[in-house]
Amino acid sequence: MAMDYGSYVRRRFLIGLSLFLALLAVFMASLSLGPYKIPLGDVVRVLFTGGSGNERLVVLDIRLPRIVAGILVGASMGVAGAVLQGYLRNPLATPFTMGVSNGAMFGASLAIILGAGYTLNSGQIFLSNPYAVVLFAFLGAISATLVILILARLRSLSPEAIVLAGVAMSSLFIALTALVQYFANELQLSAMVYWSFGNLARATWGENTIMAVSFTLVFAYFFLKRWDLNASTLGDEIARSVGVNIERERLIGTFLSAFITSVTVAFVGVIGFIGLIAPHSMRLIAGGDYRFLIPLSALAGALLLVSADTVARLIVSPMNLPVGVITSFLGAPTFIYLLVRMEGRR
Repeated sequence: MAMDYGSYVRRRFLIGLSLFLALLAVFMASLSLGPYKIPLGDVVRVLFTGGSGNERLVVLDIRLPRIVAGILVGASMGVAGAVLQGYLRNPLATPFTMGVSNGAMFGASLAIILGAGYTLNSGQIFLSNPYAVVLFAFLGAISATLVILILARLRSLSPEAIVLAGVAMSSLFIALTALVQYFANELQLSAMVYWSFGNLARATWGENTIMAVSFTLVFAYFFLKRWDLNASTLGDEIARSVGVNIERERLIGTFLSAFITSVTVAFVGVIGFIGLIAPHSMRLIAGGDYRFLIPLSALAGALLLVSADTVARLIVSPMNLPVGVITSFLGAPTFIYLLVRMEGRR
């Protein structure tokens, strides 16, 4: 039995190590590849000695903040999706099915139509007061979840009802966004559409710091609650029988998952499906034990998003595709597969 458990742990450690090495390889490749290609040896030299000239500018000031943002955003979404799917016992549950992305889109659109500055330069839209848009986007994103949690607290909603409430909030914010866009002029509408495209290039070191602190604190909390998450997947009655206050933990877990997603969406725009693909792929490979699923989902989410962003930068180089387009191409088939699989079990 001890040998079997040792093999069980060792296999998951090797999966985590493989994901980390793959992420490191994609990290280095992403720093090297692009319209201005830099040999890997020069990338290493710039990282460790600082370098100078164009190589330093491209590696440290342009590509590195973007890649670090991809790691943080992907890891945040992977963990948030894994936790929500556990507490709500639904493989389709992600922060985005809870209305977070549509709430952020409404908040950003509202900020723009209320006067957040934007300029048109060489055919491109630039937000001259991006932090106003970030603040409104965050408030819109988190408000969707707060409404659901208040309803869940007052009416003791079941996990299934919480997911359906999220779908309803998503529909409400889509309607509110359409209403705001209807009254926008052409430039305002262009700025709204520009913001809605997920773009890791927007992230600065200051924003990466905020995302890193938010992710670290929430990740630490979820990792401490890994046994509660394992119990919750077996049903509310079993969770209560081992001392878990499942209603409280479900509300806290849902809020914190939405919080770290709201922080990332506010800074980089809407990037969907990472919170669906990463935890589901790790469940298929490593099982549903949250002692391992939480860190593995973080690594898988980071790897998926950095890889998708690298493809988005290269596929029509020197132009950049929105990374949300790539993740949606990956996520839509996964969503349909899970939906068909759930129906097949009935």
